[in-house]
Amino acid sequence: MAGEKKAAKSGGIGNKLKNMTDTNLLLLITVVIFFAMYIAAIIFQGKGFLKAQTFLNILNANAALIILSCGLSIVMITGGIDISVGGVTALVGMCCAVYLDFKGGNVAVAVIIALAIGVAFGLVQGFLVAYLDIQPFIVTLAGMFFARGMTTIVNSSPFNVANEDFVALKGTRITVPGLGSVNKLGKYVDAYVEIGVVVALLVVIILFCVLRWTKFGRALYAVGGNRQSALMLGINVKRTRFFAQLLCGILAGIGGFVYFLHVGSGSPSHASGEEMNAIASSIIGGTMLTGGVGNIIGTLFGVLSLSTIKNIVSSAGLDQAWWTGITTAVMLCLFLVIQSVIMKVRKQG
Repeated sequence: MAGEKKAAKSGGIGNKLKNMTDTNLLLLITVVIFFAMYIAAIIFQGKGFLKAQTFLNILNANAALIILSCGLSIVMITGGIDISVGGVTALVGMCCAVYLDFKGGNVAVAVIIALAIGVAFGLVQGFLVAYLDIQPFIVTLAGMFFARGMTTIVNSSPFNVANEDFVALKGTRITVPGLGSVNKLGKYVDAYVEIGVVVALLVVIILFCVLRWTKFGRALYAVGGNRQSALMLGINVKRTRFFAQLLCGILAGIGGFVYFLHVGSGSPSHASGEEMNAIASSIIGGTMLTGGVGNIIGTLFGVLSLSTIKNIVSSAGLDQAWWTGITTAVMLCLFLVIQSVIMKVRKQG
C-alpha cells in the first residue's frame, strides 16, 4: 500500500513535469541550479555568502546586465539576436559623461540622451531586420562596430565624471530593512541596493507582465515558434520583429545609463564583452536561440547564476581573466546541452 502511494506520488510529479511548458520547465531548471550553486558556495567558500549584502552586491554589480539580458531575451524569443548592446552601452556612457562633465549638463537631459541613442539604434536595426529581412546577426554586428567607433570619436580617453548632481545620484543607496549585519568593529551596517537595481527589477516585472498577459507578448512567442503559423493566425510578423528590436534598443539605452551610473565614468572600453554576457545569461535563463521559448524571470536567474559562479571562482583564488571565461563557457555549454536533451526527450514523448 505504501509502495502504491509512493508510486502514485512520483507519477504525479512526473505528470506535472510533462505538462509544464518548455519555457516553465527550463525556468525551473535554472532556478534549481542557481540555488544549488549558491548553497554550495555557502558550504565550501565560507559564510560570506550568507550575508545578505553579498547577494545584494551581485545585483548592484549586474543591474545593467539584467536590463541588457532582458532585451536580448525579447529578441531571442522571436528567433533574432542583437550583439550591439555592449557597444550601445559604451556609447551611452561616453555621451552622457561628455555632456555632464564638459557641457555642464543636468542628469535629466542625460537620461533623455541615453534613451534617444537606444531608440535610434532600435529603429534603424529593427527596420533593417524586419522590413528589409537582413540577418539580425549582420545588422547588429554592424551596429556594434558603429557604436564602438562613435564612442571613440566622442572621446577617446577614459575619465571620471565630476558633475555634482550625478555624483550625488551615483552615491545614493536604498536601504533594505532587516537585512543588515554587524561588521568586524561590532557596528550594525544596513544592507543596501543602488538605484540601478530598482530600475532593473522594474524592467523585469514590466516585461514579465508584457510577455505573460499581453497580445504583443503572445505574438513574440508565436513569431519565434513558427513564422508561417503566426502569419496564418493573423499576426503581423514584420511589425512584431521590428518592435522586438526597438524594445531591445530602448533597453540598451536604459541599461547603458544604469551601467554609467554604476561605474561613474566614460571610456571606449566600457561594457566590453557585455553583449556576450547578456546572450549567455539569456541562454542560461532558458531562452532558446531557435526562438519561441524564454522567460524574463529565467533571464534574471541566468544573470544571477553567471555572476555567482564567477564569484565562486574568484573566492577560490582563481582571479585570472581566463578562469572566468572558462567557467562561463562551461556553464553555457551545460545549459545548451540541457536544453537540447529536454527538447528531444519531450518531442519523443
